[in-house]
Amino acid sequence: MDNQLKALRSSVEHLSAVAARIDPSKFDSPAYPTEWSIADVLSHIGSGAVILQRRADDIVEGRATDDGFNQSVWDEWNAKPAAAQVADALVADAALLKCLESLTGDQREGFKFQMGPMTLDFAGMVGLRLNEHVLHTWDVEVTLDPAAALPDDEASAVVDNLQMIVQFTGKPSGETRVWHVRTTNPARDFTLSFGPESVKLSAGEPSGAADLELPAESFVRLVYGRLDPDHTPSTIDGRDLDELRRAFPGI
Repeated sequence: MDNQLKALRSSVEHLSAVAARIDPSKFDSPAYPTEWSIADVLSHIGSGAVILQRRADDIVEGRATDDGFNQSVWDEWNAKPAAAQVADALVADAALLKCLESLTGDQREGFKFQMGPMTLDFAGMVGLRLNEHVLHTWDVEVTLDPAAALPDDEASAVVDNLQMIVQFTGKPSGETRVWHVRTTNPARDFTLSFGPESVKLSAGEPSGAADLELPAESFVRLVYGRLDPDHTPSTIDGRDLDELRRAFPGI
């Protein structure tokens, strides 16, 4: 848990530094994916921070969140001009981090976060925020540097949060196939299993030859649909990547 919060703090600081490098005239320029502008991405991060902070406050206080709260936040943020979306996102992002870090051990222990059909504990909620934050920060940073990679400390935390995510991002092809994936920095071994109707990721055994070996940050981006040919390190053997890119089109 402390590792994930530390990584989230690092990502919040990283996003702030990235945003400071962007010329305000570029706020409406495409981010990654291109259907979103840079300001759109920041607005998503900021509105999400407001919603999560309210939910966290309500959970700690033992009260229900108003059904219309999320929509009211989205409406408010969608109406903001681009410059305000960027500036306000950084403020809301820092406020959420402060809120999460301030929770006591007892409050974290009793934390239950309902998201659709899933019930997450404190670690699960922080993990989801971390994943989203790290990837969306890259969505912005890559507009400044096409060779941008996820920072190692953040990728190290996110790569261990992928098992649940793969179930949602992976698209089964109707065929059965098993991949042995090995990552570096950090070293991890995974079994990526494609069934007729499902995709699963599980811990693998660090033995034998890997079907695919790549940096952990690249594997994270692959799972999130962000390892297209133009943003793939030249050190990766890409012979089979097209198949996996089709399996992980992105969210």
